[in-house]
Order: sequence, then C-alpha cells, then structure tokens
Amino acid sequence: MFNKRIIRQLASLLFAVLVVLVLAQFASACPTCKDGIGDDPATANLARGYGLSIVFMMSMPFLILTGLSAYFYYEVCKARAAQALNAADCDTTVTS
Repeated sequence: MFNKRIIRQLASLLFAVLVVLVLAQFASACPTCKDGIGDDPATANLARGYGLSIVFMMSMPFLILTGLSAYFYYEVCKARAAQALNAADCDTTVTS
C-alpha cells in the first residue's frame, strides 16, 4: 500500500519529532524567569515548564507550515492522478 519513499519520509519525520522531544528536556526558561524562580527547589518545575512552553510555541509555526504544505502536496497529487485517469478514460473511449 505504501511505497518505500513514503515509509522513509514517515520514519524521518518520526525521528525528527523524537529528537525535538529529547532536546526539549534540555531547554531552559528565559534567564530572568530561571534566575528568579529556578533556584528554589519548590518552583524548579515551574521554570522547566516555562522552557518547554517556549519550545512548544516556537515550533508551532513550523509544524503548521509543514502540515499545510503536506496537505496541499497531497491534494495536488490526488488531482493529477484524477486528471491522468480522466485522460486515460477519454483516450479509451475515442479509440473504441
């Protein structure tokens, strides 16, 4: 059903998401927030949450653009396949 190229692209995408999730653990909050609340052990999780929220917000434009581009690419491929099928049907009816 899927060809090797699609499987390879999905594997690359999965790997990229995994790398981003692993690297997000090392992201720190902005320096002001980190210095203000990061020294207290009770609020260390809050500073870590700020860092992850920054990574999440910065990744959204790229994810949205990638998603829309993939959707448009899929729609164009689907339209081209339908157009080729329609042209093949027209050729067979003319020659019959």
